[in-house]
Amino acid sequence: MAVPTTWRTCAGSGPPLRDTGWAVWSRRWPAWAPHAAAVWGVVFAAVQVVWAESGATVLWSPDVAYAPAVQLLLAAIAVLAAVVCLATTRTLAGRGRTLVAALTLAVPAAVTGMASLPAHFVMLVSFSGVDSVTGLAHDLLSAVGAALLILVALSYRRRLRGRCPRCGQEHTGGFDGPLAHPAPSVASKRTRVTVHLLMCGLVPWAGVKTVWTLGGDAIGVTAQGWREANAGESGVAKALATVGIDVTVLAALAAIFLSLGLLYRWGQVFPRWTPVLSGRRVPRLLPLLPAWLSSVGLSAYGVCLLFYASLSAAGVLPRLKPSGVFTTGSGVTWMVAFGGLAFAGLGFGLITAARSYSARTRPVCASPSA
Repeated sequence: MAVPTTWRTCAGSGPPLRDTGWAVWSRRWPAWAPHAAAVWGVVFAAVQVVWAESGATVLWSPDVAYAPAVQLLLAAIAVLAAVVCLATTRTLAGRGRTLVAALTLAVPAAVTGMASLPAHFVMLVSFSGVDSVTGLAHDLLSAVGAALLILVALSYRRRLRGRCPRCGQEHTGGFDGPLAHPAPSVASKRTRVTVHLLMCGLVPWAGVKTVWTLGGDAIGVTAQGWREANAGESGVAKALATVGIDVTVLAALAAIFLSLGLLYRWGQVFPRWTPVLSGRRVPRLLPLLPAWLSSVGLSAYGVCLLFYASLSAAGVLPRLKPSGVFTTGSGVTWMVAFGGLAFAGLGFGLITAARSYSARTRPVCASPSA
């Protein structure tokens, strides 16, 4: 089947659309996303080459920095992705379609690059500063690239199947007309139970941190040692600690709030307790963007911690030794495991809730007569 390369206005018996500005621009994202992704690829590659040649330290995690060779590899992948994105605007056949499969390499690279966004968010909202400006810039660039590449791959796949590149349905006309949104709905019982169970992984981690913040001792850490270790925290973090709230636990509670919004109707229509906006439809990307951006890093980090703690406890890897505020190796192991349960639970819970929300709120192109 030939892939259409022209971008039409809404066809049918109705008059042509006369909207201008943001409304039409946002509707036509299948047309401009490949070009935007190509620009991103060139910019991202240039930034990576400059960092590699200048020897700049770009942190992937608090303790791991990108090697120059890895940065050059990422630059090459970004350039390849830019070429492929531009190729999707044309009719491809045979080997040309095989080239588009290169997006399957670029998307994971971009998604992996934004893994530290949740940690940067917590530091920013707690006014604790930024560990690495280059690391934050890399994460933000990767997040933009991941979003654009996914849009390009999604629209191109739909066009290959003869469907609308915007809504994924089969209909006549173009894709720059108004959208019809489904009525608010609640996630299925199975999805709700799954998300709630995954969120329970937070309990051990949040419980231990709350004990420390309230002045108690747990898993080899004393309250005095915990206070001394956090003496350099920002004023906001210290103020929260005085009432027994750890800033990272507060961030986790915000993630729980987000996941609940993705499951229930009030995440699709602003509830009564929201001033001014009460009763209005929630923009679809408002909860989905933070959910997708944070869930990837949280789930990957949590799985790594769980594997590390399990292998260390089993003796496959060297056993963890006391460090920092921890006075026992077992305490460190337990805390790593608790962190794994918390982050993996949050990450996979957000992924599950976001998938349900995305499917339940997916709009379709309205007919010209609608």
